[in-house]
Amino acid sequence: MNRLTQFLEEKIMPFAGRVGQQRHLQAIRDGIILTIPLVIIGSLFLILAFLPIPGYDGFMASIFGENWSANLQLPVGATFDLLAIFVAVAVAYRLAERYKMDPLSVAAVSLVSFMLVTPYKIAFTPEGMDKAFDVAGIPLALTGSKGMFVAIVVALLSTEIYRAIVKRNFIIKMPDGVPPAVAKSFASLIPGFAVVLTMWILRLILQVTPFENMHNIVGELLGKPLSLLGGSYIGALIAVIIAQMLWVTGIHGQALVWGIMSPVWLALVDQNRLAYTAGEQIPHIVNVQFMDIFYSIGGSGTTLGLALILFFRSRSKQMKQLGRLAVAPAIFNINEPIIFGFPMIMNPVMMIPFILVPIVIVTVSYFAMDLGLVAKTAGVMVPWTTPAPIGGFLATGGKISGAVLQLVNVIISAAIYYPFIMIWDRQKLREEREFSGTDSSSKSA
Repeated sequence: MNRLTQFLEEKIMPFAGRVGQQRHLQAIRDGIILTIPLVIIGSLFLILAFLPIPGYDGFMASIFGENWSANLQLPVGATFDLLAIFVAVAVAYRLAERYKMDPLSVAAVSLVSFMLVTPYKIAFTPEGMDKAFDVAGIPLALTGSKGMFVAIVVALLSTEIYRAIVKRNFIIKMPDGVPPAVAKSFASLIPGFAVVLTMWILRLILQVTPFENMHNIVGELLGKPLSLLGGSYIGALIAVIIAQMLWVTGIHGQALVWGIMSPVWLALVDQNRLAYTAGEQIPHIVNVQFMDIFYSIGGSGTTLGLALILFFRSRSKQMKQLGRLAVAPAIFNINEPIIFGFPMIMNPVMMIPFILVPIVIVTVSYFAMDLGLVAKTAGVMVPWTTPAPIGGFLATGGKISGAVLQLVNVIISAAIYYPFIMIWDRQKLREEREFSGTDSSSKSA
């Protein structure tokens, strides 16, 4: 155990720290975070459009007309179908901030660049005809989750080109008396032109290749491999193991791993959403909602069960007090009191279940859905702070099986944590008694 602790402290922690501070990964993470509130807003309308209540459809139709469901899904499309556009703007904005450049100008150029590399044609087959025609328009799939990888690549590339021009001082400088907004606009003219020119040339080159456009080449070379790995059982296991190992070294493992995997998992959420709204079979088990709702019950490491044991079963004063402080936040999937109060960091006793429990929970949850015992997540983005079992019920489209799985996961996690907590609790109780005995002796003397 000492060797493991030493390895984590000397090898994993410095490397993870450097990765966590990498500006491009930080920009991607922070840019993706911008989309989360928008997707949750869209999900609220999606839930209302498909509430699993008998007679609900007829009741809504009698009040709002036959098109009530389609009208209620308009905000869903305005959020989910524009994810790539949000990402193209937000990632460039965050990266420009780190480079101390005008973030709004860089974000605007990134948006133009994304639209420039996106094909402007949609295959349309008129009613009663067999032949498809290309009509002007941008496919919503490419501005939604399918285009997220291109949006990230374009945002990073356009920002770096912009920065290279600014760094060489190839900008138009206005006199001091010119308003700052006007000065910034003219300062962005040459860098912006360089970015747009580069993206235009890139588009023309790709048009004469078998890939035809950037979306196809990025999807083939980057999107598919990441989706296959990130959307698999093995990918989910790797993600939680790395996240937990980072946590025990003192690094916010979930923030780092989720920041890297969110583009993949969000795209899979949207694919589930499209299948759910179309009444088709939901394709993916692993996605953001699977990881947030079924692995993070109580916080990273599925620690709600741990918090309940501390609250009801601990005997030492220190652990009882920690249980009182931790149980309420844990209900809302916040476990910093446990992470830092236990502590879990470099704890030779508790790091074993802290890494083991997520492995078991992900395994149970995955195969419960794979075997059809539990409904898959329906593409509804439920806030990660939603308590169990409400989160599981909503994430699976109002299925009781989702709520039951969350409760089962809490029981499993509590059963695994229990013997380790008792060992730690007895150790703390013994320390308290020894301290109390020492204190009494000193008073007698």
